[in-house]
Amino acid sequence: MARLDQRVAVVAGATRGAGRAIAVQLGHAGATVYCTGRSVTGHTTGRPETIDETADQVTRAGGRGIAVRVDHTDPDQVNHLAQVIQQEQLGRLDILVNDIWGGDALTDWHHPFWAHDLRDGLTLLERAVTTHIITAHALVPLMVARQQGLVVEVTDGHTWAYRGSFFYDLAKVAAMRMAKTMAEELKSFGVTAIAVTPGYLRSEAVLDRFGVGEPNWRDAIAQDKFFAFSETPHYLGRAVVALATDPNVAKHAGQTLATWDLAETYGFTDLDGARPHWQRNFVAVTQQES
Repeated sequence: MARLDQRVAVVAGATRGAGRAIAVQLGHAGATVYCTGRSVTGHTTGRPETIDETADQVTRAGGRGIAVRVDHTDPDQVNHLAQVIQQEQLGRLDILVNDIWGGDALTDWHHPFWAHDLRDGLTLLERAVTTHIITAHALVPLMVARQQGLVVEVTDGHTWAYRGSFFYDLAKVAAMRMAKTMAEELKSFGVTAIAVTPGYLRSEAVLDRFGVGEPNWRDAIAQDKFFAFSETPHYLGRAVVALATDPNVAKHAGQTLATWDLAETYGFTDLDGARPHWQRNFVAVTQQES
């Protein structure tokens, strides 16, 4: 893939998982990456990972990682981030990745929406939808001013099918719709908006849940047969880099794209050289069982 030297990116929600891997892969391509989130050294939110670690990994990968603590539910803090980029990068912002989530502990997979804890559900939407709106509202004008840029909304799934829980479903479909509607309003300003989804993601939390690490992740297949088709977060990171380096990326504007399709289109692989295709494998297994 082409390089991203001299390009400036913001990965909102870069503390861990997909956000961290996207930031690192952008760094590997040479970008300067502002890694934002709430967890910093000495002040974490539930898990040990921090944006400071992510920024360090970006730099070690070959880019320039800059950690900025931002609570994306607070417009003032996000506006301050825009001011920092205005001052430090002369307003240059080429790539914005909206990967803020924070909804795992708030999702109730066992009850319908009327029995779901309302406060948890509304907090989930604030963290996973309102934050994306606040962040795009503050940072996209930097791209509009330069008449170029790429906005990436990270979601889960590229379907309108029910995702198993009312509030979770709303959040993930909202990211898809944001990409669609932003693309419509940005197309005359040289800025492209796209949504991307991974397949079965081997994030730090998922590996912990199965009691494995990345070196021995296959040991968990006995617990979940679909885990055989999982992918590292870096597969998604490479998908974002492929889009960011494509001079014709505008042809994808408004679409929701999957890692497995993008890998076949652009020719990248996961870290182990594999090219997992979640949808194809999931359908094959479920059809065998029916």
